[in-house]
Amino acid sequence: MNLARSRGAGLHRMRGAVTGLLLVASLAAVGMITSCKRKVSEQQCDELLDRFAEMVVKEHFPDAGPDVIAAEKQRERTEAKGDVFHNCTSEVQAGEHDCAMKAKTSEGVIKCLE
Repeated sequence: MNLARSRGAGLHRMRGAVTGLLLVASLAAVGMITSCKRKVSEQQCDELLDRFAEMVVKEHFPDAGPDVIAAEKQRERTEAKGDVFHNCTSEVQAGEHDCAMKAKTSEGVIKCLE
């Protein structure tokens, strides 16, 4: 009888360990999925928008002076915020933001956000 109780207790501990491992694995998977889907903050959107606007201005006006660059950057920022970056905080994911911030051209930024 002691042998039967011993086996039963061993199986109970084994089931508990397996259940614990499954719980940990499930939580890890959920964490990975939600971190991949994490959206960017308003500040991150502003940084991205500034970077994009500056790229566009420098690509279109490579020889422009500081006053022209500032005016065009503001115009481009306003235009992009109403178009490409309209729903930035609700649609842009962290990975897309990272890609866009590393992009070398305005076209590269747009490709990261598609």
